[in-house]
Amino acid sequence: MTRHLKFAALLCAAALSACGDDANQLLATTAPAAAQVKFFNFGVGAPGVNFYANTTKMTAIGSATGTESTTGTTYGNAGAGGAYSAIAPGQYDISGKIAATTDKDLAISKVTATLEAGKKYSFYQSGFYNTTTKTVDSFLIEDKVPPVSTDTAITYVRFVNAISNSTPLTLYAKKTDTGAQVVIGGSTAYKGATDFVAMPGGFYDLSARDSTGADKIVRTGVSLNSRLVFTITARGDMTITSTTSGNRPQLDATFNP
Repeated sequence: MTRHLKFAALLCAAALSACGDDANQLLATTAPAAAQVKFFNFGVGAPGVNFYANTTKMTAIGSATGTESTTGTTYGNAGAGGAYSAIAPGQYDISGKIAATTDKDLAISKVTATLEAGKKYSFYQSGFYNTTTKTVDSFLIEDKVPPVSTDTAITYVRFVNAISNSTPLTLYAKKTDTGAQVVIGGSTAYKGATDFVAMPGGFYDLSARDSTGADKIVRTGVSLNSRLVFTITARGDMTITSTTSGNRPQLDATFNP
């Protein structure tokens, strides 16, 4: 949330999404590693998966015994604790494969894409898991991460919409101490992403609003530290009104190193 395991532990402290009890593993990949990919399991109802580029396993979960866990990256979490996995540039079938013993290594999502040298990407399992076909939607976006700001008061934030049954959403960030509000990009449809927006670092109340201006998803007290870069992603099922359901609409905040 390694460089290898050590690096992932540092990111777990920096990332706003929680790390689980099992150790995330960022697996060694082809060197020189000139492209980087971050992985998310945001497919509602999807089983835990390991993420692959062709036959190269990019993420896995280690157990207390040192063997690979059959849990994988579960719904609502990022592979490798939110760290980027590095791989040589080229064309790949990027997929999430079931980690459990039943249907082990069955690919439930796939995007074919060319990864370019020096670029970063995020792969999202999204939408709703189909238990009959054992498939879930997915998409890949480029992470145009800005360079570290020389202004120690500035942070960068973007918005990604990974909710398949949502209308286009606009993310608003209101600073908790001053009440000043920032619009993160504009109206963003499913599978869309805004550019990174520069804004003062600090604590924010976040809200994703539809075209009527109504708050559809709210998250309060989010720390967006200065000189860092964050992605806020909408995930879940827009039809759920429960405030405790794990599948309710939520705003995930992830550090982009």
